[in-house]
Amino acid sequence: MSDSPTELQRTVLHDRHVELGARMVPFSGWRMPVQYTGIKKEHAIVRETAGLFDVSHMGECGLRGPRAAEAVQRLVTNDVGKLAPGKALYTVMCYDSGGIVDDCIVYQRADNDYLIVLNAGNIAKDLAWIREHASPLCDVVDESNDTALIAAQGPRAVALVDGLADVDLAATPRFSFATASVGGIACMAARTGYTGEDGFELACKPDDAVPLWNALLDAGAAPCGLGARDTLRLEARLSLYGNDIDETTTPYEAGLGWVVKPDAGDFIGKEALVAQKAAGVPRKLVGFVVEGRGIPRHGYPIVDRSLAENQQQIGTVTSGTTGITVGKSIGLGYVPADRAKVDTAITIDCRGKDVEARIVKGAFYKSV
Repeated sequence: MSDSPTELQRTVLHDRHVELGARMVPFSGWRMPVQYTGIKKEHAIVRETAGLFDVSHMGECGLRGPRAAEAVQRLVTNDVGKLAPGKALYTVMCYDSGGIVDDCIVYQRADNDYLIVLNAGNIAKDLAWIREHASPLCDVVDESNDTALIAAQGPRAVALVDGLADVDLAATPRFSFATASVGGIACMAARTGYTGEDGFELACKPDDAVPLWNALLDAGAAPCGLGARDTLRLEARLSLYGNDIDETTTPYEAGLGWVVKPDAGDFIGKEALVAQKAAGVPRKLVGFVVEGRGIPRHGYPIVDRSLAENQQQIGTVTSGTTGITVGKSIGLGYVPADRAKVDTAITIDCRGKDVEARIVKGAFYKSV
């Protein structure tokens, strides 16, 4: 979809964002708030208290029927058999090649009823893919236009949402969800998120989104934009589709091998992934911390200056920023597998300036 202003979609909270002074920008075909009071401030709010994000641009797909579990397992690499009503599962969908269609969360709402939440920029592609492979087995329903999604994230977010609920949402385990009235609004409250902090993602009817948003603000949450959401997710080392993962990358290359369960069933891409695991991956997605000055950005080359000039680029930065909480420039990028060992020094070409960095293990930031 074009990002020209006349063609951008708007969430049901769009006018409320404008009233609150948000800076609105094009994002994946939508007009979305990138910030309100500033990315650094909003980032700190989520790390320290409770921030509020409009993620209603995400897609929702329902799969229903006696063979729905079989259909979902055909689509995703993780073990759908681990689910039960009220449970959620992070996973990926893959092509026959093992390349990633999308990463997503699957929610089991009932014995024969599943919900898959999709990335905003992939909705049309994902729905077509799901319909192609799941429609022979179950009903596939696009629920995107009937769903608004609000994320409350931060160390105070659970208590804040729980204080507005008519049930004990604080008792909901991570990657589980419950039906509740929050601020008088009927919601599916899922203890999931994309910031590295605890919190809830609240799905409700579109007409109820503004009252729910206002109730959460009145309870003490602060509105935050997509700019902080990106810096937060990168500190937590959560992949972004289109940057860190896409159809050319496999879950094993992207460090997502833990969501690939070959014994779970005959999912799409299984044969290619089993073969790649046996042979070994040619490259790996690594996290790195910059030593010195310089901010890595998507697309910057990772280089080895000891090689011949036409062979110096050995990899590419996929995500990079100033780590607001960690206090250092951080990033993700693909390098050859034999150069991906933790503590290995790498060089990044930051717009013509070589910047030294070091590969690190795990997330750059973990909440206490």
